[in-house]
Amino acid sequence: MRRPFPAHFSVYFSFFIYALTLAAMFPRLGDLQRQMGIAEGMLGLALIGAPLGAQIMLMFGGPLVERLGYRKVMMIGVVLLGVAEVAASTATSAVVFFGFWAVGGLGIGMVEIVVNLEADRVEHRLGRRIMNRSHAFWSIGFFIAGMIGAGVAQLGVSPTIHLAVMAVATTTLTVVFLRNYQPAPARPAAEGAAPKFVRPTRGILLIVAFTLSAMLLEGAGFDWSVIFMRDTYHTVPFISGMALALTALTQGITRFFADNYVDRFGPVPVAKASILTLGIGVLFVTFSINPVTALIGFALLGVGNGVVFPLAMSAAAQRTDRPAATNVAALAQLSFITFLIAPALLGFVAEHLGIRVSFGIGIPFVLLSWYAVRSLSPTKPKALPA
Repeated sequence: MRRPFPAHFSVYFSFFIYALTLAAMFPRLGDLQRQMGIAEGMLGLALIGAPLGAQIMLMFGGPLVERLGYRKVMMIGVVLLGVAEVAASTATSAVVFFGFWAVGGLGIGMVEIVVNLEADRVEHRLGRRIMNRSHAFWSIGFFIAGMIGAGVAQLGVSPTIHLAVMAVATTTLTVVFLRNYQPAPARPAAEGAAPKFVRPTRGILLIVAFTLSAMLLEGAGFDWSVIFMRDTYHTVPFISGMALALTALTQGITRFFADNYVDRFGPVPVAKASILTLGIGVLFVTFSINPVTALIGFALLGVGNGVVFPLAMSAAAQRTDRPAATNVAALAQLSFITFLIAPALLGFVAEHLGIRVSFGIGIPFVLLSWYAVRSLSPTKPKALPA
């Protein structure tokens, strides 16, 4: 009998295959925009479908995910997302694309819940952190999908054929690698589950402010980088796709080594370095003078946004004013609104003011994040009454 993979390897694989499935769509958004004959503003509205579907699943799908279990959820979620992407690639209108992409969002939400839950359980069982490295493999999956998408777009392969092959490949890999995997046991319940809607405190709002620039520019890099290169510099499909791939690659490398630097220097210095890099990256993209400087900017965006949200989640969990689960839920809910609003906002700005400006609006958010970095400083526990 074959010896199963170590638990953390299977977690890394799950993050990788999740990203490989999800990211297959993004290098082809420029082709699909032309296929539907829509402007950037309408494309931005259509892109809201996936985060909306994911948010619905994140809010209400927890009991379903627990009942189905890790392996079934992974298989169902990967298949649902892959099939939805293939269907969306046939759309001839933004409304149809939105509908299929929202169905894909349900698959995203299912997988998002289960991979992070399993990573947390395996992390607890091993007694060492694997979460940042798990997200590094997510970024690596995004990078490989970006490279594949750039290559097949350059060869003139249709988005539907490309996405169908990717869906079959990711489904097969998921079945092969996870069929014998035994999920980690649930962690001891130290506190009750957080409610679906959580009132944010002033401290959580400050942490949200810290994350906004990274989340906005990460979404911009993944959703709009290919179109930026195409429309600004009229690059060939492979070079346009490289913008997406570089963003994911540098993000993955940063996350892979992040834990060591956080342990050595602390969260605040690492956060300041990240925000500074993010600011330089957005300046490079916004004011780029040729494709090379733009690609350098996208690479810096990946480095800058790599660990901002994990640092914010840790800071929320370590606050002492409320239970950790409550603060983490409040941060996640508010931050996810950025993913709902950002595609439409950036698309509207790109259509009416130009796609350079849609990246440039991230600059004031970077300044806000620099101001709010103090939110990562550990909170002092309240004094006990005498």
